[in-house]
This record gives sequence, C-alpha cells and structure tokens, in this order.
Amino acid sequence: MSQLAHMLPPKEKAWQVHLRLNEVFGLLPTYPRQDPMRELISTMLSHRTTHANEEKAYSQMLERFPSWQQVMDAPVEELADALSPAEFPGAKAVNIQKTLRIIQQTHPDFNLAFLEQMDVSPAMDWLMALPGVGLKTATLVLLFNFHKPVLPVDTHVHRISQRVGLIGAKVTHDKAHAILLEMFPPDADVLYNFHRHMLKHGQKVCTFRYPKCGSCALQNLCNYYEEVRSKGIDL
Repeated sequence: MSQLAHMLPPKEKAWQVHLRLNEVFGLLPTYPRQDPMRELISTMLSHRTTHANEEKAYSQMLERFPSWQQVMDAPVEELADALSPAEFPGAKAVNIQKTLRIIQQTHPDFNLAFLEQMDVSPAMDWLMALPGVGLKTATLVLLFNFHKPVLPVDTHVHRISQRVGLIGAKVTHDKAHAILLEMFPPDADVLYNFHRHMLKHGQKVCTFRYPKCGSCALQNLCNYYEEVRSKGIDL
C-alpha cells in the first residue's frame, strides 16, 4: 500500500492533484464567458438544484420574461412559477428581483462589465452584498467571466478535497474557499482548470456514492482510499 497519501503536505498534494487531473482531462481553455448576468442568475438558481433543472428554470424565466427589466418587474408569483423546476423558486424569485433592482440603480443596462476593472476583494464584496449571492456564486462570476484568480468550491471540489486530504473533514464550503486558494498560485488559468477538473472527476469517478477508486488517477494520493477503501471498507 502506498504511503504517499500521508507523506505529502496538503499544498504539495493539491498541486499533484492538479497535475494528474490535467493529464486525465487535458488543459481547458479559459476564454472569459460573455454573459456575466447569465452566470450570476443561473448560479443563484443552482442552489440545491440539479444542473438540468437549473437550465430549465433559467430558460423558462427568459421565455416568459425576455429581458432583465421584465424579470425585475414581473409579479413575483409569476416569476416563481417560471422558476418552478428549481428548488425554492419563491425565495429565488424574490432574491433575483432584489438583485436586479440593486444592479439597475447604478447600471441601468444590467451590464456587469465594470467588475473587470475592480480588484478581487472589492468585486467579491460587491457581489456578495447582493441578495442570495454567496461565495460560490461570486467566485464563479469572477473566474468564469472576468478571469480573476479565485477558486469556486462546489460540492464536487469540497468532497474530493476532503477525501484526498487537502482539507479536514469538518471544514465548511465557505472556509474551503480560502484554504484551497492559498494552495495555488494566483493564476486564473490554474484555478479554472483545477475547479473544472475536480467537478468532472467528482461527476465521473469520485462520486458521492460508490466512488470508482479502482480507476482513480488520485488513488495513491488519497487519504480516503488508503484509510477506507483499500481495507475493503465501503461507504
């Protein structure tokens, strides 16, 4: 049995995870996405919701209310009905409309391009002051749309980081953002690929139930494999 899992300090292990997943999935281009508003609103919809239902809710919303002005002005009950594929559509409808009103006060065209000129910390603060916007949403907008050196921690990044041993078992999603970010250089390309590769690995291999440890490229780096699966203990 390999002892590498416990030999490497978390920062070095994180870099090895990054390199191995690069080999598995290939380097992904990091062209900034063109619609920050879509990123913002769709990520708000994604909380406790599958990607398929998030997409369906977003599409239904714009089919019924084709502009952000119309979304903002819609009766909240009708907006919630359009968002019904997402979990908690009523609360999300309220937060989306509040968010749109805040944005409109200073940017009537609902254009978030101003975030590109802001430093990371004030841009994060501005986004997280919006109703229903947390760390994951703010970091996704800044990384995907504005190529800022931040690291979104979704459920896959969090789960794999705990299993491999990059973070402790009791570290929350919010705390994991700062801990994991410290392990990497402030390079948006590196952070983007780490995030996207961890997501893919979590969907395909290191799944919530019955992870496919036998075919995992991270096997000899992984605390969970060494302590649990290699001993024949299952979930």
